[in-house]
Amino acid sequence: MKKLLTSASLILAAAPAFAAEEGPFFSLRNAEFVVGVAFVAFIGLLIYMGIPKKVGGMLDARAAGIKSDLDEARQLRDEARALLETYEAKQREVAEQSARIVATAKQEAEAAAAQAKVDLKASIARRMTAAADQIESSVKAAERAVRDQAISVSVAVAADVLQGQMTAAQANAAIDASIQQVAAKLH
Repeated sequence: MKKLLTSASLILAAAPAFAAEEGPFFSLRNAEFVVGVAFVAFIGLLIYMGIPKKVGGMLDARAAGIKSDLDEARQLRDEARALLETYEAKQREVAEQSARIVATAKQEAEAAAAQAKVDLKASIARRMTAAADQIESSVKAAERAVRDQAISVSVAVAADVLQGQMTAAQANAAIDASIQQVAAKLH
């Protein structure tokens, strides 16, 4: 308030030097004096009504609002930074987990390939053994067929030879001897 009154008195004191009219400065006919008095009265009215306090309160409230906004922004920035760090940690963890999964899958694929090779070798060995057994069986069957055919041919030839050399009495005697021999073996 003292500053305001001092400023007003300096303005009034300096005003006579700038007076446009010739004549006394402190006269109601001097427009500058009237304006100066009106200005001081207006300032006094503003001070009386408490406008400087209200303006100061509004400025203080605005400063407090700005400060609270800044504090909130700082808090949000800190939360965002913490959230970012959390997501970066999760991203690193996911990257490590995916690397482990890839490594595990690679190991499993290599193990499966090795097992497939072993299974393939075993299958080939089984098929080779089966083929060898089948060949051996075919050879034995062929030998048996040849032997059976040879026996059939030999029996037929022997029967023809015996028929040509044997008489009916000799044939009957041979049949009786064979029957006795079979009867003796069966009993």
